[in-house]
Amino acid sequence: MRRDSQILVGILGIAAMAVMTSCNRTDSEHPALLPEPVVTYTDADAETGQRIEHGELIVDIDETKRLLHEQHHPHGVLETRRVPGDFERPGMTSIEDFVLSKEDLTVINPGPGEYVHVMEGQRHGYRNLTIGITYTAPDGAPPMHTHEGEESHVLLKGQKVLYALGDDIFVVEGPYIINIPPMVPHSFQNLDDEVAELVVIFPTNVWEYDVLDYFPFNTPEAKALAEEAKRE
Repeated sequence: MRRDSQILVGILGIAAMAVMTSCNRTDSEHPALLPEPVVTYTDADAETGQRIEHGELIVDIDETKRLLHEQHHPHGVLETRRVPGDFERPGMTSIEDFVLSKEDLTVINPGPGEYVHVMEGQRHGYRNLTIGITYTAPDGAPPMHTHEGEESHVLLKGQKVLYALGDDIFVVEGPYIINIPPMVPHSFQNLDDEVAELVVIFPTNVWEYDVLDYFPFNTPEAKALAEEAKRE
């Protein structure tokens, strides 16, 4: 009887190891994605005359802004996006004013599979700094857009990202830093099978960008580059 019990325990142990190995192999081939963030502001938070979509305040383009874009690129400009909500500038008198956790930041959803935790400087005591921490799911991308000031992207992991920068489309593998000049149309698409977390940095304390009527990653050239990079 004791020998039968030992045999049964051994069989169960082998079965359990097989199941664990199978699960590990599946997880390795298909990594579980982090849960999608939830935007901070919704249409219910809009004040009279405001429009909030995907967590962002949408502002119509005026003629001055349209003429500015015509000087820099051939694409049409659709709208300006900002961070919604009123705020009070911190007094910067205690440690709590100087330290922020990721959970303290406003979350927006600029495009499919693309979320940004925004540290808008004017809301947190900065004079000339705004930082975003992105959550970009596989194949996720923000819309093609511009900023009036320069921007830098930082990726610390060895992930592949497809970029559109002006007229150029290229793949870059992290770790990297990318310089994006003022008013240059740009976007990026995550080619990895895990969420990419880029840090985006601006030498201004205001979060603002203009969305263009062109998406660069639907072209045959971009699709071919993406497929080739994923195969390598």
